[in-house]
Amino acid sequence: MANHKSNTHIQYRGRFAPSPSGPLHFGSLVAALGSWVDARANKGEWLVRIEDIDPPREVKGAIDDILISLEMFGLNWDQEILYQSSRLDDYQAILEQLINDGLVYRCICTRKEIKASGGIYQNTCRALNISEDLEHSLRLKVINPDLEFTDCFQGRCKTKSGVAHEDFILKRKDGLFAYMLAVVLDDVHQQISHVIRGSDLIDTTIQQINLFKALNKNHPIYGHLPVAVDRHGLKLSKQNHAQAVMTGAENVSEILHQCLEFLKQSPPNELKSESKEVILSWATQHWRPDNFKDTFQIVHNK
Repeated sequence: MANHKSNTHIQYRGRFAPSPSGPLHFGSLVAALGSWVDARANKGEWLVRIEDIDPPREVKGAIDDILISLEMFGLNWDQEILYQSSRLDDYQAILEQLINDGLVYRCICTRKEIKASGGIYQNTCRALNISEDLEHSLRLKVINPDLEFTDCFQGRCKTKSGVAHEDFILKRKDGLFAYMLAVVLDDVHQQISHVIRGSDLIDTTIQQINLFKALNKNHPIYGHLPVAVDRHGLKLSKQNHAQAVMTGAENVSEILHQCLEFLKQSPPNELKSESKEVILSWATQHWRPDNFKDTFQIVHNK
């Protein structure tokens, strides 16, 4: 295989890719805003992708709620929205290519078994030649993995060795494509040059880089934002029942101001009374990612 290189596209193409498992909460709005501002500050494009390949977790009406919220906060996107559910045939074609290349194998291990062995899959089934008749997932053989990468905000990031060497799932036992496969193939398909997202995904980033490597494709430049956690240290997420951001026109400016404060951008207090357009223009002109360097979590009490 050719030497693996970072994506060096001249044109900046960023993206925000929410799953429709609930409405936007403060943490996801911070991620959306950070990726949007970074794209605009670099005179780039910003795309929206809906990760709707896990129907059991999808909440009815969540897609519309997310898109309405983005528009309410002025985070307008370029080009047509991509729905992952429209790309299943493409995922299958690439998966079969990886199978033919000998880079995928069947696994019958359960989550309970993996948790009991420390939470990191030990590549148990790699050499077992599991029968196709058994209920199984499909895993990538991770060979000579990268252990670190350069984050455009945080600098050199090194992940845990066990995570980097873990053969991760590409297709689940229930027949659904895994997030890891879909997100990488979509970043290739959309020619994404920059992925700006929460620092809780740093371990995931190194795994995705290793999938790009297996596909002999350039990976995007990654930048990780601080993640909002509650006073107990739990990430604000839909799983942890984080409250949806209020989208009434009367509080949009205040919430955008809070997001910029969270990202340590030091927005002037007077911006709270300005329109979202003025706030976003200020944020784009004054974008300073160095302000949150080495900051991976911030408690959000508002």
